[in-house]
Amino acid sequence: MQMIRFASLGSGSRGNALLVEAGKTKVLLDCGFSARMTTARLARLGTVPDDLAAIVVTHEHADHVAGVFALARHYQLTVYLTHGTYAAASQGRATLPACRLINGHTCFAIGGLEVWPFPVPHDAREPVQYAFRDGQHCLGVLTDSGSITPHIVEVLGACDGLVLECNHDHALLAASRYPVRLKQRIAGRFGHLENGQAAAFLRQVDTRRLQHLVAAHLSQENNRPELAARALASALGCSEDWIAVADQDAGFDWRQLR
Repeated sequence: MQMIRFASLGSGSRGNALLVEAGKTKVLLDCGFSARMTTARLARLGTVPDDLAAIVVTHEHADHVAGVFALARHYQLTVYLTHGTYAAASQGRATLPACRLINGHTCFAIGGLEVWPFPVPHDAREPVQYAFRDGQHCLGVLTDSGSITPHIVEVLGACDGLVLECNHDHALLAASRYPVRLKQRIAGRFGHLENGQAAAFLRQVDTRRLQHLVAAHLSQENNRPELAARALASALGCSEDWIAVADQDAGFDWRQLR
């Protein structure tokens, strides 16, 4: 029986990458680390770049694309991204790997994975997030979104696994030394999800099938793992220990949907 499993190479403002596997198909969602660092982090998960079928990109911010094109060129990987993300990320680059431009509302397949993009409100050119399906299971990924839309709720309405942004705690961000404009950007409609917003999202969707929930993209300055876990556990009515938290350096190890 084919199963989806997933692991993180690292999650946060200094770089993001998620490895998703179904059967013999492995894809990398974003690559915000250098090609060399990505290779080292893949090795921690028993994977080499030659194992990858493709790289799928959410948006053009450096913490998500810093190593995408170098890794794809070196290992001859196809990069999947929206028209807007391609236009923004390709500026100033003399050579590019094979890129496949996608519609942010249209499913596509990579080997044994169905990849379902969906638009999100974020301050990028044409940002999307993704749900990954293998015919039986659904892994939803939602980071870098300033607010929750009805379409997001619809797409991620019944996931078996969920990687969910808990970027900041409202009080910690308000009290931080960040400039006012930066605080407004982060907390704005096109910024990043706050712990309470992530918890409110969980209350809007069907979580009965949820096997794994991972809090991701935490700000090291404006959040704490225990605050994110507490907020999500409160929404689910579960133990805080059941909530996983992705780390900037360690990411998280393989998790499997059965």
